[in-house]
Amino acid sequence: MASAIAGDAHVSLNFKAAELIAEFRPVAAAIGDVLQREGPGVMAQWRVAQALKPTGLGDELLNSLVDPDPKVRIAAARLCGALRMTDSLPWLADMLGDPKPRVRDAAARALGQLGGRRAVDALMSASERLPKHRLAIELAHAASDMDIEALMREPASVQAAVVTVLACGLRHDSLRVAPLSAIAHDTRWPARVRAAACRALAMIGDPATADGLRGLMGDPDAGVRAEAAKAQRRFKPSTGPARV
Repeated sequence: MASAIAGDAHVSLNFKAAELIAEFRPVAAAIGDVLQREGPGVMAQWRVAQALKPTGLGDELLNSLVDPDPKVRIAAARLCGALRMTDSLPWLADMLGDPKPRVRDAAARALGQLGGRRAVDALMSASERLPKHRLAIELAHAASDMDIEALMREPASVQAAVVTVLACGLRHDSLRVAPLSAIAHDTRWPARVRAAACRALAMIGDPATADGLRGLMGDPDAGVRAEAAKAQRRFKPSTGPARV
């Protein structure tokens, strides 16, 4: 795989889907490590796709996404995500409605790895079916700065707004500190969203937000007060100028 990504045209990836599915966890982790070392960009993904074409592995994995056995569907989803198989996106999006929670979780993880606007749209369309923490994690992976900005400006639902602000925190997105602070203080936002904004600010950890969070200690909503207090504890109090 590393040789294929490096552009070696003579590399042949002669393995079968069943072999990878049987050991999908270490295989997916190894593939992910190789691609991560290449850094952002589509060239490595394109080279992987080119190396897979002659093997028929891509078609085998796509077929496995609709296998009757949920364990096979889970393994295939994780491998499609690790291999950044963009052709799998429509199937993965459908799997977010699978009756098995573990299958939905695997599909969400794969979409997070694929990234891009279509993956973001698929994840957010399932915002009421996926656990909040899983959706926030995968949105943080999949979304671009422009995607996050659009989702914060016009969230489709309260749950979508909560997930988006949490994703900002998971990304340690310092560019969102000001809008997150504004959301935390704006009582026109639902309390769940304001509490999530406090949590996101805590994850980002910008000391400049400490005073603003302190001002939320008397907020009328108990959830907002609790999250503001937790966030406040993450900041060390100023000790003033050093004494000589």
